[in-house]
Formats: sequence, C-alpha cells, structure tokens
Amino acid sequence: MAGDTGPGEPVDPAAGLPAQLAETLRYGPFHRALREAIAHRGLSLARLRAHLDRLGVQVGQSTLSYWQRGLRHPEVPRAISTVRALETVLHLPANSLLVLIGPRHRPPGAERPAQAAFADLSRTWADTTALLAEFDAIPESIRCNTDLDVLSVHDTVLVGAQREQRSVTTRLVVRAMRSGPDRYLAVHQGDEGCHIDLATVRTAEGCRQGRLRRQPSSRGMVAELLFDRRLSEGEIHVFSFTVIDEPGTATPGFQRTFRDNCPNYLLQMGFHRRVLPARCTRQFRVRDDTTPVEADDLVCGLGGVVSAYFANVGPGLAGVAVEWT
Repeated sequence: MAGDTGPGEPVDPAAGLPAQLAETLRYGPFHRALREAIAHRGLSLARLRAHLDRLGVQVGQSTLSYWQRGLRHPEVPRAISTVRALETVLHLPANSLLVLIGPRHRPPGAERPAQAAFADLSRTWADTTALLAEFDAIPESIRCNTDLDVLSVHDTVLVGAQREQRSVTTRLVVRAMRSGPDRYLAVHQGDEGCHIDLATVRTAEGCRQGRLRRQPSSRGMVAELLFDRRLSEGEIHVFSFTVIDEPGTATPGFQRTFRDNCPNYLLQMGFHRRVLPARCTRQFRVRDDTTPVEADDLVCGLGGVVSAYFANVGPGLAGVAVEWT
C-alpha cells in the first residue's frame, strides 16, 4: 500500500499510476479521479489538507470531502491554484485534474443547483421551519432566500455573567441571483430555557423589521427583514441586525446552518471577563447528528473573545462549541 508521501519529493508523472486511475484521469469525472488518486496515495483527508497547507494552499477538509464525493465542484477560476496543488501532492501529471473541472459558468437565466434542505441538516429545523409556512403570502423562492447568494456572514455572539447567550448580531453580504428579492427571512434558535416569546430584533444597516413569528416549543423565531428596494440581478446588498435573547441556561455554544456553500463565515463569541469558558472548539459537521469533520481548539484572547473563521463552508453546520468548568 502506498504511504503518506510528501509533496516535495521528485516524481515521474507518467510512472506508478494504475491503469484504472490513468483511465479516470483521462475521461473523468473529476470527483472520481480525485477519490481514486487519494486512495492510490494512501492519504487521509487530514493529511492531504496538511500537505496543501505546507504549499500555502488553504482549503477545508469538508471541501475536499465534498469534492471527492461529487457533492460540490471546484469553481473556476477561484479553485485553479488549489487543483494544481492537489496534482502536486498526489503526484499526478500536470493539468490532469485541472482539465476535468472545466468551465462551470451558468448561462443567463439558468437555475442554480439544488440546495440542501435545512431540515435534513439540523433536527431543530424540522420544527422551526414550520414557522416559514406562516409567510405563505410571499413566493417560496423568497420565503426560503433562494434568490439570494450569501457571500459573507459575520456573527457576533455576546455571553453574559451567568454564561447565558445575550445577543447575536449578524452582518450579511448577499448577491441577487435574479431581479426581484426585497427581503430576507432570518431564523433564530434560542438556547435551552430561554423565553423566545420575549426575544426581540433590532435592525441596523440595509434593512428594517417586518413580521416576527415565534414558536415556544422549539425556541425558534423567524424575522422578516425588509430591504428598501427590490434588488436587480447581480446586485450586492449588505445588511445587519441583532437578536436580543431572553436568557436561558448556560450556552453550549453557537452554530449556523448553511444549506449552500458560503465563501466566508466569521463567528466571534464575546464572554464576560469574570466568567470565561474552560474550552472553546471551532467545529464543522455535515449534519447535527454526526461527529465533526473539523474540530480545532480556540484561544480566548484579550477581552474574552474567541474567533472562528470558515472559508468555503457548507452545506452543513459551522460554529463554536463551549465547555464550562
């Protein structure tokens, strides 16, 4: 069996490839070629990611997993350098993977790929999404935010002196996939013991509050955030809002569910200076009933703030798990 070889060793690109892998590299598809190349070199995804990191290429382990399973495809031109690095690490002929990803541009008017269902990713959504039915006066594409491509999310969570979640401030950068979207429906899940009926929403830049719907049984709330106009196709819009929680028990952390890929997600949690957590872990999982595919310890820095950054995250759940003494 091939071992865990380093990317810097000299290799004859035409040598050592089994016939099946050589044929897949010639005819594709990309995900099968990548999967077979990884298996041939005997690398785990964690080791593959470490080799890429040494080459200065940052890519999430979850992204590599999605690529090799065909659940996602490298986007051209952004992923070209990453695919070239994969060829180096996996000792493949130059451009052998690159030619398989090809142009991925959607023609005008084409539908975007099907997104994952929130309820399939997180059990808490199975009940909470029932609230969306109360917005049946607006089209489903708007009700489910599918007309908006989320480019960046920044969540700031404040935790109080009783270890309770006090507020969540969210800033989003979105792009209109087609002309017409004029609102965003935000779903909030309160911690155990909170009184969701008393939670409130404060809007800031780029939006104003519309309707609110709450569900005490699931501690869920849906807030309608209205823009000041209908967005045109391709338009970028930035908006932010804060959910003020009615405190519950000690927070176990915070996580956001992504039904589609998001290029940038930053989550920051600020703790009361007198009550700091014992441990904070950056985590990503495909579904909330699975073990994390990424888990990294975080340092609680000056001012009692931990920061977790995720690049090209989703579909799945990204967040910070908190442990208390």
